[in-house]
Amino acid sequence: MGLLDFVFLLVLYLLQGSNTSLVQLNNNGYEGIIIAIDPHVPEDGKIIEEIKGMVTTASTYLFEATEKRFFFKNVSILIPNSWKENSQYKRPKHESYKHADVLVAPPTLPGRDEPYTKQFTACEEKGEYIHFTPDFVLGKKQNEYGPSDRLLVHEWAHLRWGVFDEYNEDEPFYSAKSKKIEATRCSTGITGINRVYKCQGNSCTTRGCRIDSKTKLYEKDCQFFPDKDQTEKASIMFMQGINSVVEFCNKKNHNQEAPSLQNKMCNSRSTWEVISNSEDFKNTTSMEALPPPPVFSLLKIRERIACLVLDKSGSMNSFNRLNRMNQAAKHFLLQTIENGSWVGMVHFDSTANVKSNLIQIISSKERNKLLESLPTAANGGTSICAGIKSAFQVVREIHPQIDGSEIVLLTDGEDNSAKNCIDEVRQSGAIIHLIALGPSADQAVIEMSTLTGGNHFFASDEAQNNGLIDAFGALASGNTDISQQPLQLESKGLTLNNNPWMNGTVIIDSTVGKDTFFLITWARQSPIIFLWDPSGTPMRNFTVDTVSKMAYLSIPGIAKVGVWTYSLQAKANPETLTMTVNSQAANSSVPPITVNAKMNKDTNSFPSPMVVYAEVLQGHVPILGANVTAFIESSNGNIEVLELLDNGAGADSFKNDGVYSRYFIAYSENGRYSLKVRAYRGANVTTQNLRRPPNRAAHIPGWVVDGKIEGNPPRVEIDEDTHTTLESFTRTASGGAFVVSNISKLPLPDLYPPSQITDLEATLNGDEINLTWTAPGDNFDVGKVQRYIIRISGSILDLRDNFDNALQVNTTDLLPNEANSKETFAFKQGNISEENATHIFIAIQSVDKSNLTSKLSNIAQVALFIPQAEPGPDESPPNPSPDENQPNSRVNIVILVLLVVGSVAIVSTIIGATIYILKKKKNSRRPRIGF
Repeated sequence: MGLLDFVFLLVLYLLQGSNTSLVQLNNNGYEGIIIAIDPHVPEDGKIIEEIKGMVTTASTYLFEATEKRFFFKNVSILIPNSWKENSQYKRPKHESYKHADVLVAPPTLPGRDEPYTKQFTACEEKGEYIHFTPDFVLGKKQNEYGPSDRLLVHEWAHLRWGVFDEYNEDEPFYSAKSKKIEATRCSTGITGINRVYKCQGNSCTTRGCRIDSKTKLYEKDCQFFPDKDQTEKASIMFMQGINSVVEFCNKKNHNQEAPSLQNKMCNSRSTWEVISNSEDFKNTTSMEALPPPPVFSLLKIRERIACLVLDKSGSMNSFNRLNRMNQAAKHFLLQTIENGSWVGMVHFDSTANVKSNLIQIISSKERNKLLESLPTAANGGTSICAGIKSAFQVVREIHPQIDGSEIVLLTDGEDNSAKNCIDEVRQSGAIIHLIALGPSADQAVIEMSTLTGGNHFFASDEAQNNGLIDAFGALASGNTDISQQPLQLESKGLTLNNNPWMNGTVIIDSTVGKDTFFLITWARQSPIIFLWDPSGTPMRNFTVDTVSKMAYLSIPGIAKVGVWTYSLQAKANPETLTMTVNSQAANSSVPPITVNAKMNKDTNSFPSPMVVYAEVLQGHVPILGANVTAFIESSNGNIEVLELLDNGAGADSFKNDGVYSRYFIAYSENGRYSLKVRAYRGANVTTQNLRRPPNRAAHIPGWVVDGKIEGNPPRVEIDEDTHTTLESFTRTASGGAFVVSNISKLPLPDLYPPSQITDLEATLNGDEINLTWTAPGDNFDVGKVQRYIIRISGSILDLRDNFDNALQVNTTDLLPNEANSKETFAFKQGNISEENATHIFIAIQSVDKSNLTSKLSNIAQVALFIPQAEPGPDESPPNPSPDENQPNSRVNIVILVLLVVGSVAIVSTIIGATIYILKKKKNSRRPRIGF
């Protein structure tokens, strides 16, 4: 492979961003799709057959829905290790649960079988994964959610193209221009009725929906029931279960009025407009022939095979790198690698040496034997390929096929020949995990980890940041049950000068406590160690390794729940100390609290902003109210600290979904950066959020057949206002490494505008419109904006497309607050230019001190009329009481006058009155509606 080819491939793979999917689009077909069956799913061969049938039928539906552009080409089904052996099951290569596109797993909460896509990024950005439950895959929920193949296409659009639902369970109805209440949907050609439908036992009652006096929309229990027989073809992102629906809403039939998630997240663009703007669409053309059916591979998780490939070149003598590598590798071998795994070891400099063939870890005996193989001296050059090839030989001695084996490569130096073995690595089926130590570690190996689905970590030479131990600790197997994986509770370090003490606490909550492991490292001299459990009992019997300058203690059984306290007294000045604490789930049936961290991109070019994400969960249930902090370290050890927020503003797409986010723009230098996240909560603050996922599939409450409702089983609901208070906890997690380029050393002007306001809301109180939103900052979500521009219009399109020409609201008295504060503002509705307007639409732009303006906010609206409810069965239309404080109550009076006048006209005609006089009288009474 030539240099240009290498550079092209590197750019191609890095541009995919940080999404962990291995899917590639090749000649219109999606390859490398992984559907993983969770280890908690009981063995059932029918699930595999149903997955095959679902994907095969979905491929045809997808092909037709995308104008003959896309289909599912090959799919791997990942089968748990606990399922019985079968001759059809092969060993995975790069496929793992980490890379799953579809996860078949038990419901988030019992009875909640709704399919959903984990999607917390912006419009047009890929989602994380699709979640289906076994009952859904087995066809037991078809009445409620429609055919599984059609729903797979709906969720695939979320996952692959970053579109959103064309319904909104928080706002299921809206006031339309027609002055009627309409169901939030796309397109409006989907017909049905709005009813309150209640069942008790076998007895069901139906009535018309009443208007809520506060919202002026239908009451909470009102639901939209679609007609079973339809002719409308759109849209798949509304209700793909309707037989006639075979298309996405496009620019012509898109419902821009509705408060759908698609409109809110994608600037009122239709789903097909977003899909048509995707790289997938731009890189393909419609096919003439029908696509082939999908090809399936059945892959079964096997025991883990890992080979450490450790750099012992001369540069490892610098900055205490060799000893720090040994400390981190010992932690990996003692604590991180799972029992039952096979582990080998290779050292390399300009050549490579096998130091340990594969050993299966059964007990501490094997772990200790591997510890003896770590390098003791550093010298020579750097040959990364020699190390990797030797690792392949180590694996092949026991396993002729190296598919799925993991190479943990640690290197601190550049190697111009590393690109020479990229093809061999690609074809091997092995996974390369790269740990880059120091600022000069070779860039070429990044491609190896990306190509093979491995992880990329970076550790600086600042030992107090604990980057090496964090990186090795993050290499727990992603293919085992989370209850069997070590979780990092704490990772801290200090460089001590005059004060010899490093003090702190670690919270062990009730979801963890098994195999709890305390690790302390130092740079010069063994410190005095004090550790007390929550009852104040001192912990002794640390194992002290003076050669590697580390001490560790494993707590037998289940560690006590509560606050553990430590004090470390340095015996040297200066001294660098670190404290790392790991633990596992206390009970396999109770999911532990976890933290997962990532950047939105693996590589970035200045000045483009990046986004930090951290997801805090217990099982699949979001954890709210935590204090989540990101630590972003540059190549030279500089650290930027960011408080991450789950407030639905700025970089955070959805409020209270357990995903905490923030923009990152504080670039200090070119090169690698590492991400580390700490989540903490004090007593009685954090809660579990039992809300539904924001992107769950629409539940079909029933169908209208011959004018009557045929109800489906109701969705199992949980009181979403109920938050389960949790105990205190701490967690840390590594989010891997990313690379930034093109940072200028010259002084630069202000490059970053305020972030877009995405949570603007408006309510009408008499003739006053009240607005609320979250304040952006001078630079995205940091600082304070200079001023706000608020404009209104009677046309949503005019406001969106010609904002600068819309009527501006006087904001002289509106003084901006600090970023992430809650802003409020009220103004008189005034007179807009559009005649016969039924709504006022409002949007905001923010302006910073450099006169940079933000993107236009989401568009809020208020209705200028009291909407009409449709009559229920055998009912007259329910009308709300007229409200003299509502400016449009007089419109209803005028309409009544018109009806009377019309009646008079008819009677007068019959008796032969003069038509000319009647017409003149009628015209004089006709109202001219303007606001």
